[in-house]
Amino acid sequence: MTNPLYCNSLTQYSRFRTCVVNIGHVPLGGDHPIRVQSMTTTDTLDTKATVEQSIRMIEAGCEYVRITAPSLKEAQNLENIKKELRTRGYTAPLVADIHFTPNAAELAARIVEKVRVNPGNYADKKKFEHIEYTESTYTAELERIRQRFLPLVRVCKEYGTAMRIGTNHGSLSDRILSRYGDTPLGMVESALEFLRICPA
Repeated sequence: MTNPLYCNSLTQYSRFRTCVVNIGHVPLGGDHPIRVQSMTTTDTLDTKATVEQSIRMIEAGCEYVRITAPSLKEAQNLENIKKELRTRGYTAPLVADIHFTPNAAELAARIVEKVRVNPGNYADKKKFEHIEYTESTYTAELERIRQRFLPLVRVCKEYGTAMRIGTNHGSLSDRILSRYGDTPLGMVESALEFLRICPA
């Protein structure tokens, strides 16, 4: 027997019903169609190239355009990219892809319709260290993360910006790897640490 929270059937296709997330004017989940998203490969500081590539993606059927914003400069330039796309009549929601830089995420969340953060590198620099934690030191680490992440949560709420917390096994934090190893449970817990902060 299958777990109805995970899978309705192992042999027949049925869509897993999710809650609706509003990403600009293109909602995701619920009864809405499966959405198509792709990511630009241009230098985000090159406004013209990023706009042109975004247009090609949109015209090919892309419904969300994801653009990397690794630093504050790239996050600032999202405004120019968005303005040019809107001027040219393209309204696809933009998604800022953030690594390591909370200040870039907070700025981008004021400009684009969605931000994607990776909990493995949002508040931590990877040193490939195995760390022995007590319950109190682990709790202290979670509070440190909360203080780094909560400002972004507040900006997203204020501006109505959607957020994706996207994990991958290649960038799990030393903290998660030390406690859970490179495991599916570690990937889930990496996301849940950040999700638990969001309702604050």
